[in-house]
Amino acid sequence: MEDSPRSGGLSSPEAKLGMRVEDLWDIQEPQLSPTEKLNACFESVPVSAFPPASSEVIEIKSDCSLAEAVQILTKHKILSAPVVDVEAPEDASWIDRYIGIVEFAGIAVWILYQSELASPRKNCATQFSNGGKEEAISAVAAAANGMNSPRKIKNLGLEPAEPTPGSFFEALTSSEFYKNTTVQDISGSFRWAPFLALQKNNSFLTMLLLLSNYKMKSIPVVDLGEGKIDNIITQAAVIHMLAECVGLSWFERWGAKQMSELGLPTMKPDQVIKVDEDEPVLQAFKLMRKKGIGGIPVVEHGGRKAIGNISIRDVRFLLMTPEIYREFRSITAKNFLVAVRKYLEQQHEASPMLSGMITCRRDQTVKEMILKLDSVKIQRVYVVDEDGNLEGVITLRDIISKLVHEPRGYFGDFFDGVLPMPQSSRV
Repeated sequence: MEDSPRSGGLSSPEAKLGMRVEDLWDIQEPQLSPTEKLNACFESVPVSAFPPASSEVIEIKSDCSLAEAVQILTKHKILSAPVVDVEAPEDASWIDRYIGIVEFAGIAVWILYQSELASPRKNCATQFSNGGKEEAISAVAAAANGMNSPRKIKNLGLEPAEPTPGSFFEALTSSEFYKNTTVQDISGSFRWAPFLALQKNNSFLTMLLLLSNYKMKSIPVVDLGEGKIDNIITQAAVIHMLAECVGLSWFERWGAKQMSELGLPTMKPDQVIKVDEDEPVLQAFKLMRKKGIGGIPVVEHGGRKAIGNISIRDVRFLLMTPEIYREFRSITAKNFLVAVRKYLEQQHEASPMLSGMITCRRDQTVKEMILKLDSVKIQRVYVVDEDGNLEGVITLRDIISKLVHEPRGYFGDFFDGVLPMPQSSRV
């Protein structure tokens, strides 16, 4: 039997936060539905109460090289990080201090663009050169943070990715172009600010809705007085908080529901985005970018059984370990999985990629799903039938979206300004 935070079995900051929600639950109006009660509870808790993931916020300097950025993101096991403008004055506001976000999704677009430049379709004389740098930067910066840009679509190309030879990434990472590409070249930003952020007094409900309905994977919380980021709340951190709430009545009531009761998975089997094992690995990343998803299953040729999963963060293996693909004439999705798994085993490095496909059935509960996602530290679980065929996918965002609902007109003009603009702002 799991320990209950209220009984003193758990004392983590996340469990104490869950107990705060429990106390708020007890004083809600009895005529409210369970969902309305949860909404009211989370609206009463400020995001400043959310426990920080670490003692410091991981930031990357704007003059940092792309290679260094990949290493930093990998070391700290994060998908993205805010980029600090090295030329910003000490007393700069947060809007002037940061220039945007660097993320694995943007890095994937950069790689896709370079592969297309080297493609025979482009008829380029040189694979990697500074001549195409400005165009590449524009395409990648537009793609970061999911911003829509007609130029992005035009430059990146809508056709399937072509086969990539095993030597491609060794040539790319040893080129002067790669070495000279900096974080500020591929950082994405919004029109009116470097990124969407919350103030410390914004509510938990606002944060949960942004992470679910508005598909944000992480949200910086800024301290207006200090002009810096106080915390970064991720979807994974919210799931971990929920896992720490086991034993509390509000969580147990909600967590006892089966996934199918909540309408999960949300898609039909023929709607699952997947890549064939024989397709180029870059096609997996291209589909992720095109569909706005963070991972994709690799299926047996012509079938529905998955042999593995490729996530957006796995793009790091193309840049950090290019030598492991030498033996392949073409880096297919299957070849990528084989090479990376072999490398991880040799390095004795723990990774979800070594755990095989993490799957579930429709009749499993929300609680079971949360504990599985949190224990393995993954972003999605695949739903399969009795024969192991793919039926759907359930992500962190899907689960968070079933915890709360967005009241009509809740955000109002929130997205028009996000935060009050400092008087001295350059925006």
